[in-house]
Amino acid sequence: MSIPLVDQATEEKLVTLKNVSWEQFKGIEAHLQDNRNVRLSYLSGVLEIMSPIGEKHEKVKRTLSLLLEAYMRVLGIRFYARGGFTLEEPGYASGTPDESYSIGQEKEIPDIVIEVIVTSGTIDRKELFKPKKVPEVWFWKSNTIKIFRLGVNGEYEAVTRSGFSLI
Repeated sequence: MSIPLVDQATEEKLVTLKNVSWEQFKGIEAHLQDNRNVRLSYLSGVLEIMSPIGEKHEKVKRTLSLLLEAYMRVLGIRFYARGGFTLEEPGYASGTPDESYSIGQEKEIPDIVIEVIVTSGTIDRKELFKPKKVPEVWFWKSNTIKIFRLGVNGEYEAVTRSGFSLI
């Protein structure tokens, strides 16, 4: 029996704008820099503005983080929690994962980013992290975790377990 972490109802709002230049995106980002309730994602001319990040989203994010960190501690896996920070490829992509981790040692680019999807947008969130070659992108959506690993061909491929011997 599967017990959901949260109901799927949401109070998040999502606005998608197309044909937005990088310069326009950076201007909007600058105007909203002090607003922690707004999350921006940009990919090749498409801007998503999400507000507010809901309580349910935060509960899932926090619960997943606590479970993953406890699991890594039990297995003796050295990890560095990076949190949510913006990964950016100037002129093309900018996105902030909900959580991120470096495995083994601290690194500029995390090994794992985690996205909690409550309100789906139009941006393929795997594409946000591809320019930085993030090895794994994990998604929680509808009470399911899906893991995508960056393949040798430079594309993310669905896998059944982490390449970092986590799950």
